[in-house]
Amino acid sequence: MPPRALPFSVAAATLLLAACGDEQVATYRVPKEKEPELPAAAAGAGNQGEQAPGPAMADTSVPTASGADLAWEAPSAWRATPAGAMRKASYSVPGEGGESELSITAFPGDVGGELANVNRWRGQVGLAPLRADELEPAVSRVEANGLRFAIVELFPPGDPGAKAMVGAIVPFGGSTWFFKLTGPGALVKASKPAFVGFLHTVKAP
Repeated sequence: MPPRALPFSVAAATLLLAACGDEQVATYRVPKEKEPELPAAAAGAGNQGEQAPGPAMADTSVPTASGADLAWEAPSAWRATPAGAMRKASYSVPGEGGESELSITAFPGDVGGELANVNRWRGQVGLAPLRADELEPAVSRVEANGLRFAIVELFPPGDPGAKAMVGAIVPFGGSTWFFKLTGPGALVKASKPAFVGFLHTVKAP
């Protein structure tokens, strides 16, 4: 190597080593892809205050019952209100000092069975769930127009203004229909006879 080339070679090697020493390896943390949330089974929640069957169904798409619908005659004092996507019908039920609300929904299959649905309603008014052996004493059975209704009365103890409910469950055409009267306890209790009378007008098409 020519004498003059030696200093240049040494300098170039020094610069190359310095550059290698300064090089840094960049690392990136990629967030783990979130597992998609599976919709809860219908056996497991609409409008305001409405839940389709199941504890985690409120934010999922729930198919309503298809096929032939039941028919009924609502009292003239009841005011029909917008039903929304999940309901078959809604009514405002007037009473002394206020109004309660009647919602009518229907879902395919047995949506978890009678005990699960009664306990779902009990949870909505702050009552503890029933055991299987406690269900029958808590349910009234009414037959009308070839339909069999299971009726439950849910009145939390204490404050008569607390949310209460009288509900009816009836299987029809491979689906389950729910008739639910909700509102302050005193109003729901006063409207119960009209509600039961209304159930006697419900008929298959």
